[in-house]
Amino acid sequence: MAEIRQATVADLDVIVPLFDHYRQFYRQPSDPERARQFLLKRFEHNQSVIFIAAQDGAAIGFTQLYPSFSSAAMARIFILNDLFVSPEARRRGIGTALLQAAAEYGRRVEAIRLVLSTELANTNAQSVYQNAGWERDSVFCSYQLTL
Repeated sequence: MAEIRQATVADLDVIVPLFDHYRQFYRQPSDPERARQFLLKRFEHNQSVIFIAAQDGAAIGFTQLYPSFSSAAMARIFILNDLFVSPEARRRGIGTALLQAAAEYGRRVEAIRLVLSTELANTNAQSVYQNAGWERDSVFCSYQLTL
């Protein structure tokens, strides 16, 4: 089984290729240098928490949490914005293990929930989330304003 651990800035070189592949999955052009700068800023400003999955010394997956807050509950929440497992490492429980690490971290820092969104067509990811105990929101509609 893979080792799951919280990443540090020293892990930047192993996270960048995974992050770049994640972005390509969402139809963004490959740009490793821009990905590196983006992730470096998140580390430098403590703006996210990243967990990586490694096996035999190679990074095979990651998830990234962004801190936020619930005004109604007056409590911390995290947005699980990114989850990616290398295609060759899929269907081995790596995604589930990363989700568990994120949930354990959230509990440890007294967050009240994790939230995420995924494309409606990404049924494989939806299956992983539901099997890991995540519930699809049936109360709130999600909107966005492109700026």
